[in-house]
Amino acid sequence: MSNPFLWYCLPSTYASAVPFPDAHAWTLMKEDYVRWYTPHLERDLEMLVFGHAGVPVIAFPTSAGRYYQSKECRLIDSVAPFIEDGRIKVYCPDGIDEESWSNYWVPPAERIRAHLAWERAILDVIDRACEETGAAKVAVAGCSFGGYHAANLAFRHPERVSFMISMSGAFDIRQLLHGYYDEDCYFNNPVDYLPGLDDPKLLAPIRTMGIVLSTGEWDICREANLRLSGILDRKGIAHWLDVRPGAVHDWPVWRETFPIYISKIVRL
Repeated sequence: MSNPFLWYCLPSTYASAVPFPDAHAWTLMKEDYVRWYTPHLERDLEMLVFGHAGVPVIAFPTSAGRYYQSKECRLIDSVAPFIEDGRIKVYCPDGIDEESWSNYWVPPAERIRAHLAWERAILDVIDRACEETGAAKVAVAGCSFGGYHAANLAFRHPERVSFMISMSGAFDIRQLLHGYYDEDCYFNNPVDYLPGLDDPKLLAPIRTMGIVLSTGEWDICREANLRLSGILDRKGIAHWLDVRPGAVHDWPVWRETFPIYISKIVRL
């Protein structure tokens, strides 16, 4: 079976050639490139921001993806009407998976420290998004390994997240650690820490969160989503498990479903 953590966007030349409605090829939606120094990573981090107002949505790239991936793979096009109308504002920060989870040249403990430093930088992005939009919380979203990032951040910081969309995510990082496991691994592995989460104060904000687990009938991550859905059911956490008939692990599916899930956010 293919490793779901190794799925990333095809080259932009392919992405541009994928048949997709071009109704928004002329789009006038606001797009900003942002680059800033983050002390958490001790270097600059880059981000694209789409829109001028609305619910802030933090969109994570897939494994090995960059901050421009959602634009190149036309995921942003799929929700352009919501952006143009000021109903959502999408923040696409850079990922560092090749320096953290996928950096097999360094010990696992070092890779996890890199991930945690990146997470602290993302929390700063959330602060920025809330300040710019006036929102109290953000929505988070991602495809493939980006779905893991969305879910893990939402469950670790539910006081900051109102809605979580994982499309074809996989949620068990142990396969990346080659037998290494410590407390930081545990608290970044949703299928491990969620079953042991019993504190009502920690569960309450998760239970009020809008949660979407999207997968497909032929998705390589289908079983991972069924497993996480079962864990959420046993914890009394309401969510939408959307298994799309005939769907696979690919961008055309995610472009089709993303606006459906976003429409649920703007109705809240």
